[in-house]
Amino acid sequence: MAQVKIADVVDHLSSEMTRALEHAVEQTMPGVHFDRVELFRNFKRAVYRKCSIWESVPDRYVKID
Repeated sequence: MAQVKIADVVDHLSSEMTRALEHAVEQTMPGVHFDRVELFRNFKRAVYRKCSIWESVPDRYVKID
């Protein structure tokens, strides 16, 4: 199994994940107003609390260029 630094992955994809979270909230709760930057900050904190620094993932989910 491969390992990834999940917090670094989240940080690296922050702009994409911010937009994805925003879209998910809008689809789930139409009309709700929220700050997408604050939502992403809270998401990152939750990832840091719930995940280990290094998370194991199956090799098939990792491609090395």
